[in-house]
Amino acid sequence: MSSSRPRRALRALIVTLLILAGLGVAADRVGESLAEDRLATAAADEAAQYDVRAADTSVEIGGFGFLPQVARSEFDQVTLTMREPTIEKIPAEDLTVEMKKIHIPRELLTGDTSAAVTVEKADLKLRLSPAALAKLTANTSGIEAMKLRIVGGKLVAQVTVRGMDASATVLPQVRNGRIVLVVDKLALEGIPEALRGTVSSVLSRGIAVPKLPFKATVQQIAVEGQSVVLTATASNLELAGA
Repeated sequence: MSSSRPRRALRALIVTLLILAGLGVAADRVGESLAEDRLATAAADEAAQYDVRAADTSVEIGGFGFLPQVARSEFDQVTLTMREPTIEKIPAEDLTVEMKKIHIPRELLTGDTSAAVTVEKADLKLRLSPAALAKLTANTSGIEAMKLRIVGGKLVAQVTVRGMDASATVLPQVRNGRIVLVVDKLALEGIPEALRGTVSSVLSRGIAVPKLPFKATVQQIAVEGQSVVLTATASNLELAGA
């Protein structure tokens, strides 16, 4: 997939804002509301470039005043929220992307759409169920079957290894671009001794992290309520002209 497509798509979101301002939208709030509606549609098209689709997409423009931000050629924050998205065909609960410090060259105000737009930082948060996370283990060597659930605020893995079933409390961590499930040592006491080493070894191999927009790097994974949350960041994005 060409990386220029999502870049052009995000640039289109910024250009949409500038066009609305250039048409003379007088009321700041009216301009912001119209821009958010247009951005939500454009954002859904952008996400589709990553094979990410959602039941609903919304956008909120942050910062103080819509038109003043246009005037100074910088948006403080644009937040994209996708409800019930699919990531690599796996259903998630929601995906939030907070883009901060979006710099817009003044050339765009005069119609030069080839001018570059830069985003200092984008923070992504993907929320999914334990069952969805378990689906990512389908191609993990050594695991014949795995189920994940949250019990008492902790993640519990039920696995089938060498034809035998085992259950253990695990701590999810991000290591070298993979999600590693570290077995709680106390939980090993409930596993047959012959399987303890094998279970720990298999789970520590990790799960491939799903591909996220903007080639964002996953920073951490945590259990929040009855969900598993992945947080990722991307920085210094340059959205060059076509």
